[in-house]
Amino acid sequence: MKSVSRTAFSLPYSYTHLLVSRSVAGALLKCYDYPHPHKPDVIIRGYDKAHAFRTAKMCAVVAQHLSYERPRVRQFQIACLLHDLGRAGLERRLFGKIWSWARSRNIPTRPAEWRLLHPGSSYGKETEAFVKTYRDALAEQGFPLTQWAYEHVEMRLGFARRHRRQLRRITPFLKSLDIRWLPWMEKVTLYYYYPEKLERSPDWVRELGEILVACEQLEAFSNRRRGADYYVRSQESFHEAFCYLDALKRQGRLRTRVVKAVRQLTASGSFDSILKAARGRILSRSEQQFLRSLQ
Repeated sequence: MKSVSRTAFSLPYSYTHLLVSRSVAGALLKCYDYPHPHKPDVIIRGYDKAHAFRTAKMCAVVAQHLSYERPRVRQFQIACLLHDLGRAGLERRLFGKIWSWARSRNIPTRPAEWRLLHPGSSYGKETEAFVKTYRDALAEQGFPLTQWAYEHVEMRLGFARRHRRQLRRITPFLKSLDIRWLPWMEKVTLYYYYPEKLERSPDWVRELGEILVACEQLEAFSNRRRGADYYVRSQESFHEAFCYLDALKRQGRLRTRVVKAVRQLTASGSFDSILKAARGRILSRSEQQFLRSLQ
């Protein structure tokens, strides 16, 4: 069977901070691989594997720093390894075309933002509203909204729905690994797009969701490949990353102790190797000085 994508992933990074075995981590990340809907002999290798792997390691460090017990942190890390499963099958060029077009026109790319601009849209039906609104405009730009393109819209505006569908797909596999996917784990993975789903959850569930958001945003802001493909970004800035975390704190999305923990651990050098891997190069002296200054 053939595979496509230039993001082949074989866990080349350090295993430090993994609370699951190497084999389990590799098996979970393989869940991002997805059969191409139009080419039966082709597997689309998961685009977000490396991002998920690095994020999961940072999340475990922060959770332990905040005194969560190891068994819970291990479950949390499993959730973090699968936090982007709703984008399994992502084709970089197709995804980039749709969302670069949307960003250039200030079209919302997250469900809550979409509903603010389009209050008449039904909750959970943001994908359908986007397609109805922009189908013709996208077609004129040479992006016909086929079923497969529709799924790439759903990867953002219908993330919860697609994430749940992908979890159902891999449930037998998780059972074979003796992994129970608990309801709180799903809520944690959805916090960035759907904070409202955690409103009645225990405080610790929301805090784990915040840790995931803080770590995955720090990795995403540092990720050279993701920056070019997702955000049409020409360069990465640690300063901008921490400005964004501070903005999320001001909005009430992240609590002070979570941001403080991420800053302290970053300043201590705990994440240097992870951030270096995200950049794909050695960190410059000025970048290292900035990271050390975060204390």
